[in-house]
Parts: sequence; structure tokens; C-alpha cells
Amino acid sequence: MFAAFLTTMFFSLSAIFGRQVSKHLPGTVANLCRLLMCAVLFGVWSHAFGFGISGQAFPILFLSGCVGFGIGDLALFQTYPRLGTRRSMVMVQCLAAPFAALTEWAWLGHAPTLAQAAWGALILAGVGVALMPGKADDQPTHHLTAGICFGTLAALCQAGGAVLSRKAYAVAAAAGQHFHTAADGVNAAYQRMLGGIFFTALFFVYLKLAHKPDESRKADWPRAWPWLIANALAGPSFGVACYQWALMTTPTNIVLPIVATTPLLVIPLAHFLEGERVTRRAVVGGVLAVAGVIGLTLAR
Repeated sequence: MFAAFLTTMFFSLSAIFGRQVSKHLPGTVANLCRLLMCAVLFGVWSHAFGFGISGQAFPILFLSGCVGFGIGDLALFQTYPRLGTRRSMVMVQCLAAPFAALTEWAWLGHAPTLAQAAWGALILAGVGVALMPGKADDQPTHHLTAGICFGTLAALCQAGGAVLSRKAYAVAAAAGQHFHTAADGVNAAYQRMLGGIFFTALFFVYLKLAHKPDESRKADWPRAWPWLIANALAGPSFGVACYQWALMTTPTNIVLPIVATTPLLVIPLAHFLEGERVTRRAVVGGVLAVAGVIGLTLAR
């Protein structure tokens, strides 16, 4: 549970930083650069002190990275400018949790108990109440349909990546290679990162060869660099390492509802950095979500 809470904290920071990056860089470029930064950082540690790219779990973790880091994050970076930070996080986090629970149940046979499902539903309801913008909120309305499509794809990929990671750990355990510690989470995050880099690089090359611009605006590197580094450290580095650590020992139907409270931490950050108002509805939804997290932590 502790790893899931750490994931929530780092992902909330990553969401804010990612939104700022999307203002200055095309999505494909931003995603590829931040993954490369993290791969260098984690790769040095993994090959020096961990197990590099060896192990039975590597092929599945690599595929998990292609799905989650590659397709999923590309879709998420296209969602931010179309829906805004809050609506993007509501959509992706609230859809990813049930998608993952259903997929893990169908594929791995890990069904949540009735109590876990009820508390998880309360968390998602609280997040939805807290973060769905009202009529008076200043939110992007152009390209709304495209934003919804990209957001749904991002949620599906986040769920798929999580379940693939759970499958990878099961395969490794069957071969006598157990993942338990935070250090193992760093190594798993590195192996997933390689898959994300592979897919993102392929897509980047496709855009160049097809002479299709990633986005119409030009990259503003001087303004992008600080946000890009912060996003890389908070999301793909520390956030994903804690995320993988959580998935090593806990089913997705518990981890993802807790991680779905990430947008609640986005509220004060979005208020100070983007000028978004903190509403009474946000407070009520936050109380509901926190109650759900407490219940889920105690449920059996």
C-alpha cells in the first residue's frame, strides 16, 4: 500500500509538469526525451547493481512498456491540451482502474472481493465528483471529441500495461525469480522504459519519414527544459518505480483505485500553477475518495 501512495504523490506532480511540457513541446518529442532521460538514469543503476535486461519477466515488461509508456503516454500527451489537466486526469484514472480490474480478472483470475469493489467504486466516484469541471470553469472545449478518444486510449493502455506487469511478475515467480523490493521496482521500471522508448522512437521516425508534423507549433526548448526534467523525474522515474513496486505484491484492483486519487493532489498544484479554482465540490469529492482509500486499505 505504501508504494501505491508514493506513486500517487509522484504521478500528481508528473501530471502538472506534463501539462506544462505540452505547452512548449510536441507530445511525441516530449515523451521520447523524458523516457531517454530516465533510461539513462535507471540504466546505469540497473546494469551496475541490478539485473539489467535479464530475467524471465523482461519480454513481458518490455511489451508492458510499449503499451503503457509508448501508446498510452503518447495518447495522454495528446489529451492534455484538448481536455485540460483536470478533465484528462479524471478520465484516464477513473477509466483505467475498472479496465485493469476486468482485464486481470478475465486473464489472471484475480477477482476483487465485494468489499474491495465497493470501496474502489467509492474512490472513483469521489475523484469524479471532485474533479469534473463545472459550467463556470475555464476548460478547453475545442477538439473535445478527439480529446475523449485520446483519453480513452490512454486509460486502456494504462490498464493494459499494469496487467502485463502483473503477468510478468507471475512468470518470474514461477521461474524462481521473485520481485519484492523497491530496488526491484527500479529494475522493472527500466525494462518497461525500454519498451516505451522503442515504440515512441518508431512513431517519431514514422512522423519524420511521412513528413507529418507532430504538432503545428514549434518546440520552445528553453522554456520546456525545466518542466521536462521535472516531469521525467516525477513520472517515468520515481513514480513508475514505485508503481512497479506496488504491482509486485498487490493486485491491480487495489493499486489502481488508490493511484486514481492522483488528481486530488493535482487540485492545489493546478490552483497555484494554472490558476484553477478549488471548489466546494472538490472538497466533498476528496473526502469521499479518501474514505474509499481507507476502506480499501482495510478491506479483505
